Amino acid sequence: MNARVRVAHEVTGDSLYYTRDISDGGIYVVVDGDAFPPMGSVVEVQVQGLPIPAPILKMQVVRRDVDGFGLQFV
Repeated sequence: MNARVRVAHEVTGDSLYYTRDISDGGIYVVVDGDAFPPMGSVVEVQVQGLPIPAPILKMQVVRRDVDGFGLQFV
C-alpha cells in the first residue's frame, strides 16, 4: 500500500512524502534529497488525504538507503 504522509520533527519541521511500503512494523518513506531527521530520531507521522483526520503516530527512524528511510512504530 502506498500513501501520502506528513512527517513532523522538532528540528527539520513538517514535510510531505510518499510511502513505498507499509507493514505491521513500520513504513518506508521515499525521500528525494530532502533533509530528513537523523537515525534514531522519533518523528510524528500522519496519513494525508483521508475523509477524516488520521491519527498521529510516533515512529523512529531505523534505516536509510539511497531512496529513503525506514520508520518503525514506537
